[in-house]
Amino acid sequence: MQVADMRVERDSLGEVHVPADVLYGAQTARAVANFPISGQRPHRDYIVAIAQVKLAAARVNHRAGRLNDDVARAIEQAAQEIIDGQWHEHFVVDPYQAGAGTSHNMNANEVIANRANEILGGRRGEYKPVHPNDHVNLGQSSNDVIPTAARLALLRATPRLLEALRQLSEAFCQKAQQFAGYTKTGRTHLQDAVPIRLGDEFSGYAAALRRAADRIASAREALYELNLGATALGTGINAFPGYRKAVAAELSAITGWPLRPAYNTFEITQSHADFALLSAALRNAALEVIRIANDIRLLSSGPRAGLGEIILPPVQPGSSIMPGKVNPSIAEMVNMVAFQVVGYDHAVALAVQAGQLDLNVWTPLIIANLLWATDIFTNALQTFRTRCIEGITANEARLAELAHGSIALATILTPKIGYLRAAEIAKKAWETGKTVRDVVVEEGVLSPEEADVILDPAKMALPQDPDANQCS
Repeated sequence: MQVADMRVERDSLGEVHVPADVLYGAQTARAVANFPISGQRPHRDYIVAIAQVKLAAARVNHRAGRLNDDVARAIEQAAQEIIDGQWHEHFVVDPYQAGAGTSHNMNANEVIANRANEILGGRRGEYKPVHPNDHVNLGQSSNDVIPTAARLALLRATPRLLEALRQLSEAFCQKAQQFAGYTKTGRTHLQDAVPIRLGDEFSGYAAALRRAADRIASAREALYELNLGATALGTGINAFPGYRKAVAAELSAITGWPLRPAYNTFEITQSHADFALLSAALRNAALEVIRIANDIRLLSSGPRAGLGEIILPPVQPGSSIMPGKVNPSIAEMVNMVAFQVVGYDHAVALAVQAGQLDLNVWTPLIIANLLWATDIFTNALQTFRTRCIEGITANEARLAELAHGSIALATILTPKIGYLRAAEIAKKAWETGKTVRDVVVEEGVLSPEEADVILDPAKMALPQDPDANQCS
């Protein structure tokens, strides 16, 4: 930029050149210069969340007589504008920044202060009558603002993920009902096992996803406890008696969530275990999705040289060299995303355990990873549902062929002829290429009519408990 396009500000380290048209100030400009790492900007929910914190603090400080009417009104208006979606382009600090999130906190303080001064007729960069530290950050520290904003941001972001998981679960549940009449061979250890209904397999997937959503929802509840008002180390220095309860109540009114002050301000300042709990729930959901997506790929493998029991909707050509090839592209994509979610969790775990003494300074990494994980996982689950699961069809002929040809049908004979004799029949069926039915009829173990009744895969696949296949 040309000098004419810059303004000069001062902070405790000296003069800083700041672009003339931006709402941020000197400390943000230093952070931009110091941390040109990822090229990414703060997540939208994180921006809104920190503005909510500043709005609540301004209102509580105003009621306590610590901010005059004009300053409080201007800060509130500026913060509300950010909550409503304005000025987000002025939040520019890279997620990989100095510890504790001071740079992001000052970015918010400067944007709100400059906008508040404009509302009051002032100019950007002068900080009169509203100052970023003295007024916008009054009674606060980055050490309580940033973890609080992180909690609010995740409370904003995770409902979308929960909805995506539950919708995917419901899609599997609908397929479970659709496929209830299809019997197939089960598989354990990737080897033939006793028959199972395709619908029951899908009901298991639906229930697993529903439980994964429930675990995330449960972990999310820990985020309602806030350390706002603990300030630097938990002592509440520079706040005032009653501030913690008042600001939690104000944030509850702003957000609609049942927020509450921390039971122990020192513990919550030192520990980020609540973030680890949520991250672990996301990881566990990702592990379930990986398992299910891998099953979908196996069940659809072929179409002639694999299992081929289900048919996925074709979404794109599968090869640049093999004509006609169609791959399970959506399932592959969702696996990649789920792998990344697991990786984000590992980074969060390292950051959570690395807290030292009276503060965990790694909050910027924790919140960035959790929000990115939430976003990409949400998008992947929605795509998995709409472009893969909802369009799956059953390959009825292949299912019947494999179910009737399975040597595991001999299992039903063990109560009648014993395990060893049934094993001999299974072995003979395998060695001769005949069905178990053919062998037992040939050896006189069962009459043809008895064999048709006893060795019916559809009857064998029926759950003993009629409530065993609940999926929602």
